Amino acid sequence: MKQCSLYDFMRELEPWLDRDHIRSAELSDGGRFTLYFLDGMKNVYQVDDCNEAQIRAIVAKLRKKGIAVQE
Repeated sequence: MKQCSLYDFMRELEPWLDRDHIRSAELSDGGRFTLYFLDGMKNVYQVDDCNEAQIRAIVAKLRKKGIAVQE
């Protein structure tokens, strides 16, 4: 698991933010995102400096890009 700030998470996520790379995402309590990639890899991120509204914005962005998000 990688612990990071919201800014760092979004910077790392941006190049992969589409259905061609990310199969799905899972949001757990406390800002923990698990990203499942099409190549079978998964990355877990603990985003530690954001509030509920910011987390909802991330989820909305993922869904807008066609990525299924399980909460």
